[in-house]
Amino acid sequence: MSFLDLLLGKPLASEEDSEERVGVLTGVPTFGLDALGSAAYGPEAALTILIPVAAAGIAYVMPLSLTVIGLLAVVYFSYRQTIAAYPHGGGSYTVASQNLGENVGLLAAAALMLDYLLDVGVGISTGVGALVSAVPSLAPHTLAICLAILALLTLISLRGVRENGLVYTLPTYLFVACLLGVLGLGTVKALLSGGHPQPVVAPPHPPTHAIAAVSAWLLIRAFASGCTALTGVEAVSNGVMAFKKPNDQTARRTLAVIVSLLAILLAGIAHLTRAYSIVATDPGSRNYQSLLSMITAAVAGKGVFYYVTIAAVLVLLSLSANTAFADFPRLCRAVAEDGYLPRFFAIRGRRLVYTEGILVLSILSGLILTAFGGVTDRLIPLFAIGAFLAFTLSQAGMVAHWRREAGSHSKLYMAINGIGAVATGCTVVIVLIAKFVEGAWITVLLIPVLILLMNTVHKHYVRVAADTSLNELNLKPPEAPIAVIPVANWSRSSEAALQFACSLTRDVYVLHVESPDEQGQETCNDMQQQLTSAAQKTKSICPQVVSIPSPFRFITSPILNHVRDMQDKFPGRKIAVVIPELITSHWYQYLLHNHRSTVLKGLLLLHGNQQVVVINVPWYLSA
Repeated sequence: MSFLDLLLGKPLASEEDSEERVGVLTGVPTFGLDALGSAAYGPEAALTILIPVAAAGIAYVMPLSLTVIGLLAVVYFSYRQTIAAYPHGGGSYTVASQNLGENVGLLAAAALMLDYLLDVGVGISTGVGALVSAVPSLAPHTLAICLAILALLTLISLRGVRENGLVYTLPTYLFVACLLGVLGLGTVKALLSGGHPQPVVAPPHPPTHAIAAVSAWLLIRAFASGCTALTGVEAVSNGVMAFKKPNDQTARRTLAVIVSLLAILLAGIAHLTRAYSIVATDPGSRNYQSLLSMITAAVAGKGVFYYVTIAAVLVLLSLSANTAFADFPRLCRAVAEDGYLPRFFAIRGRRLVYTEGILVLSILSGLILTAFGGVTDRLIPLFAIGAFLAFTLSQAGMVAHWRREAGSHSKLYMAINGIGAVATGCTVVIVLIAKFVEGAWITVLLIPVLILLMNTVHKHYVRVAADTSLNELNLKPPEAPIAVIPVANWSRSSEAALQFACSLTRDVYVLHVESPDEQGQETCNDMQQQLTSAAQKTKSICPQVVSIPSPFRFITSPILNHVRDMQDKFPGRKIAVVIPELITSHWYQYLLHNHRSTVLKGLLLLHGNQQVVVINVPWYLSA
């Protein structure tokens, strides 16, 4: 077994695709990690906004959470309809572009790409940040740990969808089981105590004096922060084709499980936050404790169960970026198939995954982590904007879809998606206004840049198609080319190139670049005599040696200039530049040779045109 097979697994044949698809059990970890993990930071983000109002903010936790859950329900029913209407994959880009036009589709694609990119950086750094807060001695190694987790996620993603789901199954369900256990036990204690349970470990005492009053603007900001809990919900609709057949039904069941679990977690966290009078602590303070840490300690104390729960939360947060690794390559594939991204994004790799998309996401995320030193908390406000913008465009596209279909249930479905579009659209506006000065302006700037880049790629492909289109095939052979061979001295490799050139045409020119420290004319005369002698023996054509002066010791530039001169001299004929190249037996032997032939090929292709043909004649060393 090769090292690559050991690292990534053996290549999978195309017909093995059905075996790589996931069911509900593995689909939840594959496409739901981001959504489930958001329960760990969404409610806390909302509570953090309410810190200035002290204990008075606790009364608003449940209403805010119920509002977010209501929005989650709207998004769920909307995407459930999307999956049914697009069983081959109905992500925001596909739905928006097919129903609202290509430009709107690109807007959805750019929003989602940015969302997934932030998902990786923020997800990993949040998990590592929690780990570092628990073990302060690891603080100097924050970036290294982040990059190590990123490399691990990349490797797992490259091994295929099925293995991906299997790897994440245990951490996902351990996280769910632990949190459900905490919420269940806490709820029972709250009921038995009449709604006022005694905490096992008391949370930090809430301030008695508020430094700000509860205002509508403050509640709007808290709601905007809490909406980060909905990021990742769209992942299932993007990856419908990754599920077992009937893939649309399996995808809908998976989405239902993810949304149900998320709704239960959000409601339970809000209930226990209020029951135990827990307020958020300042993330930048010395006494910072995460919301889930305070709830778990209050309900169960700081025993073994506490540490298992916190460990499960940390692991899931660190791995929640897997949702982006599952969906970003599929989104890029869809955009690439329409010609708005490089076409290599649409090619499936050795494990039936879109390898290039995974690698590009990993590289860009690594750059973000490095730029922020592994601490990307300031990017969290940007999270919800891309996701909710994609939600809105997808649901608006579905309204147009059902209006065009005009079936028996079209009006009902159109109403469902219409409500979803209005609700998520209003949320986009709220989040954008509330988070603009906190970094949302970056999203407003980057999305148009991404759209511009995609349009530039598309224009290139349009030009290529127009330039290479062929109406009728013509097999009439062209006139024999002019063959040009750059030769420093005679060797078996240059002899092979010369023989090949003579088989193409009778007009063969051997180019010899003179160096200032050699007798150029004498060298050329000697080469010409050898050619004449060889031609007489075989009664074949005799190539002509051309001496090219190079007073500054350049090699490639004089050859390029001579080829241009020959283009002017023979305007109606191809100029075939035949380049001899020595190929060594081992990669490390390349260090012992110059690579002028490779440079010359590149420059000829870069500066050439339809008249110039580059032919490489390799000579392989035996040892």
